[in-house]
Amino acid sequence: QVQLVESGGGLVQAGGSLRLSCAASGSIFSINAMGWYRQAPGKQRDLVARITRDGITNYADSVKGRFTISRDNAKNTVYLQMNSLKPEDTAAYYCNAAYRVYLSDLASWGQGTQVTVSS
Repeated sequence: QVQLVESGGGLVQAGGSLRLSCAASGSIFSINAMGWYRQAPGKQRDLVARITRDGITNYADSVKGRFTISRDNAKNTVYLQMNSLKPEDTAAYYCNAAYRVYLSDLASWGQGTQVTVSS
């Protein structure tokens, strides 16, 4: 019921910046929180940042002070501003939406966008 489309990934040098976008469609009024996860080859998928329906944000310790998650309610879009990028940030980034349908708590995922940081 919720579809997510990501954009904004790319290849940048260490110290550079990227801005990821995630546009939601469908049953958008049922979304409780949205976030960004990342997964490097051979690694598990980890939470990077999330923002709740009331605007509360959370960040992984590894990105605090460098990444900022925000939302534009009019566009049904969540952004991830990534500054001071490091090679360790290289991963596939996935947008996530947590939402409720009747008694069920569900999640939707974006298709993933690759971020590569060169040194």
